[in-house]
Amino acid sequence: MSESFSKKELRNKKAKAKQDKAQRKEERKANNNKGKSLEDMLAYVDENGNLSPVPPSGNAGEIALSDINIGATPRPEEDPTRTGVVSFFNLSKGFGFINDDSSKESVFFHMNQLAHPVKEKDRVSFLREKGPRGFNAINVTKITSAK
Repeated sequence: MSESFSKKELRNKKAKAKQDKAQRKEERKANNNKGKSLEDMLAYVDENGNLSPVPPSGNAGEIALSDINIGATPRPEEDPTRTGVVSFFNLSKGFGFINDDSSKESVFFHMNQLAHPVKEKDRVSFLREKGPRGFNAINVTKITSAK
């Protein structure tokens, strides 16, 4: 009894797949990086930031330990007192918003933080404090009244 064409074809495909797998295995063995020395695996960075297999030539010079800064760049000291204009104030609910002159953002304030009574369009000075929903104005002091 002879095999059908499809059975022969399937047997040939399986044999070809097995042969391809063995060939790939041999290629992996030939290109294996195991057993290389540490020097063969090292890469160097030159003064321009490019990778190279050879160590950089020459002496780049010493760098003073005090010249190395780790972390964020320190910000220059600024006056924490800010100024702005009361854009909204609800006396019955006890809160309002100030338009900050420097950042142009709206800052929330509660009437407990008022040193003097204020109304809309009054110029005020205040300190900013980070709150759970953004910045809050504290120590709000009226500079001039609205006209």
